[in-house]
Amino acid sequence: MQNKIKDEFISTLSHEIRTPLTSIKGFSKTILDNWDALDDNSKKKFLNIIKEQSDRLINLVENVLNVAKAEDEVEIVLKEINLSALINNVIEIVKINYKNKNFIIKTGKIQNSIADKDKLEQVILNIVENACKYSKEENNIEIKTETKCDYNVVSVKNYGSSISKDETNKVFEKFYRVDNYLTSSTQGSGLGLYIAKNLIEKMNGKIEINSSVEENFTEFLIYIPVFDFETMTKKIKETGGKNV
Repeated sequence: MQNKIKDEFISTLSHEIRTPLTSIKGFSKTILDNWDALDDNSKKKFLNIIKEQSDRLINLVENVLNVAKAEDEVEIVLKEINLSALINNVIEIVKINYKNKNFIIKTGKIQNSIADKDKLEQVILNIVENACKYSKEENNIEIKTETKCDYNVVSVKNYGSSISKDETNKVFEKFYRVDNYLTSSTQGSGLGLYIAKNLIEKMNGKIEINSSVEENFTEFLIYIPVFDFETMTKKIKETGGKNV
């Protein structure tokens, strides 16, 4: 069983890598072979494609490395963090690549969270980028926060795509991508959600999906433990201050 999973991993990874490499090689050759015949607009167009495919390749390699890290015993350093500030930072990062997206942020009154700041930023970044990728360009991305019992909940909602009930658990599997017109036209490795789920669970949180085919939306709910001084103090005593 383990060998089968390994073979599938290598096969899928090889396929994902081959596509951008083929594009990079092909367009590079076209430019070199036809330099004098190509006008500036054509050269710029081909160079942009090479850049996009290079970025895709870099993201794929980073995701594979993150998968390896997530599956190992990664060091989780839990600290009190300002969740609202972290979300604002994520939005600024995402806006660089999704300038045409309109982000509607509704941050309710929430408490500070207890989490690994860098790991949590990666989780929320993966979820927000996923929402941007799999929604139409003109659609809004809604991000809301609220406190429910012992969790701060971050809701990331996009319109223009939905996930059937049969697929809601599968989307967190390695390399799985929902089969619809948006995924077929969007580049992706199918690793972002797997990494996000793995990391948030290591921080004692969880992720849920709420999606409607009729209303054509998908909402990811990220549950992050609320910071509690007594629990934190107990954790420090139990671990001798490690991973806290």
